[in-house]
Amino acid sequence: MTDLLPAHRKHPRQFEDFKFVYPVLSRRSGGLSIGLNANPDRHCCFDCIYCQVDRATAPAVKRFDLPTAENELAAMFQLAASGALARHPQFRKTPKALMQVKDVALSGDGEPTLLPNFAAVIKMVARLKPQEVKLVLITNAAGLNRAEVKRGLAIMDAHNGEVWAKLDAGTEAYFKLIDRSAIPFARILNNLAECAHARPIVIQSLFMKVHGHGPSPEEIAAYCERLQEIPAGGGKIKLVQVGTVARRPLAMINGRPAWQSVTALSDRELDAIRDSVRHRTGLIAESYYGSARQSTKARLT
Repeated sequence: MTDLLPAHRKHPRQFEDFKFVYPVLSRRSGGLSIGLNANPDRHCCFDCIYCQVDRATAPAVKRFDLPTAENELAAMFQLAASGALARHPQFRKTPKALMQVKDVALSGDGEPTLLPNFAAVIKMVARLKPQEVKLVLITNAAGLNRAEVKRGLAIMDAHNGEVWAKLDAGTEAYFKLIDRSAIPFARILNNLAECAHARPIVIQSLFMKVHGHGPSPEEIAAYCERLQEIPAGGGKIKLVQVGTVARRPLAMINGRPAWQSVTALSDRELDAIRDSVRHRTGLIAESYYGSARQSTKARLT
């Protein structure tokens, strides 16, 4: 493919009359990802400046209902298996090879690890999905230390699960600038280290220009140090996903729309960060460009 498919460019979290389940064509998954929006109330402990969730309007659904989500997930699997999903207007230009379900991802409009019944949600997904389909948790890592979440992670470990955890900074100051959370940066780092000690994790990092300026070389060096600390402490990082903004941010910065000041890094700038990760840490890294082209893997030789 020379450029982005239309289905790559848009990731709507609403599909037909489904309330909690939605399909997207995911570059990171390499095919079809079935999203599970377990936070329709948009509850999150981060306020990232690149967030694509519209919090200026009230959500249509304010409470997650597990039985409804289970019925919707079963129906979505049937739509994919029958070929009906491939015929949907959203995917009509998508090559057939990319319409294979690769994973079920807990993501959506908030932070999944804040769910009071997190383990029950994981158990439901594990029961419904085919064994070869991954169960992915996309998280900001803030709740990975909760006992309820640890119970859910143990279920994931037994059912082809994978944790994709956010790390957007190397310093507390940059963490506060980008992720805008009251949670101490040290807690995020501790949660990442503990989770990676129990299982290999994927690190998701998003870098961008803020008011025309990307992260400084010193910030990237500190970010690579934070990555290095995880394997140095016995943790396992399977992959580092280095991306930039590919869709318009809907957050607000000092009363102004974030998209006016938050913009994508160029391919060259993003690749420079990816290469820093490779050379400084020895970890496998992938780039995900703002032009939304396919990822380019940077592997050690």
